[in-house]
Amino acid sequence: MLTRLAIGVLWLLHFLPLGVLARIGAFAGGVLRTLGHERREVARTNLKLCFPQWDEAHRNDVLEAHFRAIGRSLLESTIGWWGSEQRLRRLVRIEGEEHARALGDRRIIFLVPHFVGIELEGLRMSMDYRGMAVYSHQKNRVFDEFLVRVRSRFPGTRMVARQEGVKTLLRGFKDGLGLQLSPDLDLGSRDAVFVPFFGVPAATVTALSRLARLTGSAIVPVVVRQLPGSAGYVMRMYPAWDDYPGASPEEDTRRMNAFIEERVLEMPEQYYWLHKRFKTRPEGEEKFY
Repeated sequence: MLTRLAIGVLWLLHFLPLGVLARIGAFAGGVLRTLGHERREVARTNLKLCFPQWDEAHRNDVLEAHFRAIGRSLLESTIGWWGSEQRLRRLVRIEGEEHARALGDRRIIFLVPHFVGIELEGLRMSMDYRGMAVYSHQKNRVFDEFLVRVRSRFPGTRMVARQEGVKTLLRGFKDGLGLQLSPDLDLGSRDAVFVPFFGVPAATVTALSRLARLTGSAIVPVVVRQLPGSAGYVMRMYPAWDDYPGASPEEDTRRMNAFIEERVLEMPEQYYWLHKRFKTRPEGEEKFY
């Protein structure tokens, strides 16, 4: 009942002007930072591990900005879930589409790292591209069903649970679908290798490399940036990677992490620091969380 009530409140909020949503969202993010002790400490630990050269004051500034960005993205995602197509197109601008068009009919995997605007990026992408997106089931059944429904609101979108495995993705490729993949999470040691992320060994799944090898797909990175004030978002497509896959899945996964590091340095407050990115440790190493 509480989940349905919360969804109802979010539905009402989507009618508000973007500038009002942005201000309420930033305020809500500040409240989340104050009340969400566990996630705040996870983010603080991640920032300290990745940026030991920063002083504590600077890391705290980035932490506060991160929670404001998270709050904004949550409330502004309501426009993607329920707003008109015209409003969503105004909210999220696309740059670099020529890189995808240049590939013609070749299969594409869009590599989409976890920046705060990823929910809106996925919805905006699904308006123009037929494709699959991999997701993890939520513990709350009502919220899980809600997310699958709103993320599939535009025709041609197929949500694939991570538990469904590679065969489901291969069937989607045969049907002519592209794939949006966001493998920059710690999903445990299965199908993962330890490669550096800002110098810290991070368990990272090799799905991007393995699927590229299996399907011959081109890899087109897509990064979404939240703009200041009520300016919305811009999602940028990058040129397809040359010489990918490379010599090994380990090399490919290291390359992916290096690319994400470069984008994080451009907007460190917008990467998803609330995730326990370094939860899985090499054998014998002390846990961080």
